[in-house]
Amino acid sequence: MEKIKMKTPLVEMDGDEMTRVLWQWIKEILIEPYVDLKTEYYDLGLVNRDKTDDAVTVAAAEATRRYGVAVKCATITPNAQRVEEYNLKKMWKSPNGTVRQILDGTVFRAPIIVDGIAPYIPTWKKPIVIARHAYGDIYKAVDGAAGQGKAELVFTDRDGNVRTELIHDFGGNGVVCAMHNTDKSIESFARSCFNYALDMKLPLWFSTKDTISKIYDGEFKKIFAEIYEKEYKEKFEAAGIEYMYTLIDDVVARIIRSEGGVVWACKNYDGDVMSDMVATAYGSLAMMTSVLVSPDGVYEYEAAHGTVTRHYYKYIKGEATSTNPVATIFAWSGALRKRGEMDGIKELSEFADNLENAVRKTIESGSMTGDLVGLFKKEGIKPVKLGSKEFLQAIAERL
Repeated sequence: MEKIKMKTPLVEMDGDEMTRVLWQWIKEILIEPYVDLKTEYYDLGLVNRDKTDDAVTVAAAEATRRYGVAVKCATITPNAQRVEEYNLKKMWKSPNGTVRQILDGTVFRAPIIVDGIAPYIPTWKKPIVIARHAYGDIYKAVDGAAGQGKAELVFTDRDGNVRTELIHDFGGNGVVCAMHNTDKSIESFARSCFNYALDMKLPLWFSTKDTISKIYDGEFKKIFAEIYEKEYKEKFEAAGIEYMYTLIDDVVARIIRSEGGVVWACKNYDGDVMSDMVATAYGSLAMMTSVLVSPDGVYEYEAAHGTVTRHYYKYIKGEATSTNPVATIFAWSGALRKRGEMDGIKELSEFADNLENAVRKTIESGSMTGDLVGLFKKEGIKPVKLGSKEFLQAIAERL
């Protein structure tokens, strides 16, 4: 069989631990036998990020802007324990945060629905899409230790005028953190959410906590409201969908008792947390798609979960693992489909569809990784637990 040819490379961002192992297997078993794969490769593994002083992450993001489509493996964001474990120069920031800052996009995360795996919340009948702002907040925060004394927030305008506000007068040791965002990025986030909701014909719910963060979160609320009234209200009414703003605790309560079928727009940190909650409630963190979309039409596909550290240490000891690769496969299929659409290669987009169908049918036939066995309920089919590589090989048989 002749392999499908590609015109333009994907930007390939490799990652860490067990997902790095799966990354290579996915290419070898599911993609390279069928696609003449062209990528511009960047190693975003923690060792190489430390070696390059994280310049490799910036280079990968800039390459994504040039080529338009990227696929990213899960990566470690180091804490103090990881700094010691890997003997790092410093506690490097989240590579996802760095890429998102450079691309200034919105992350859309949606569950992968498979017949036989019912959500933990019985009322959820339709997908809940998390739209996560991908710039600023805690991911670009400046933080540090404090001792006895005053911590102050200081702003100096272009004319040299200084405004100072007391954060806290410390009587002893503590910590302090300063976050920021920009109106430009919030506006891009709002338009991305409104456009996505219109494309999907889904209502859009946006939530912050402006009753507490009156200025910071209040700016998000105000910008969304202004853009909706000026640019999208008539379009939403014509499409028969609603836009609603409310507090995040209210949306959590509404989401739990809803049937799904909604786009839930969240600030950066909220989206990070809530996407994991939604993914788990639908069945597994490894069963969720994630794509970063920039205002100028750049796409970066990634797995929405971590690097599966526990399985990785079993793997390097030679022990059996049954790690779920579905989100990582869908990152590849999403990127290949988009590359095919952009380059007019119908066969490449069709291959991506076929790959996703093969994944679903493999699970629906009863062959799956260990995390799904306890969730699977389908009359007449007894689920069978497969090892990490065995599951990929079972998918390949259906391709």
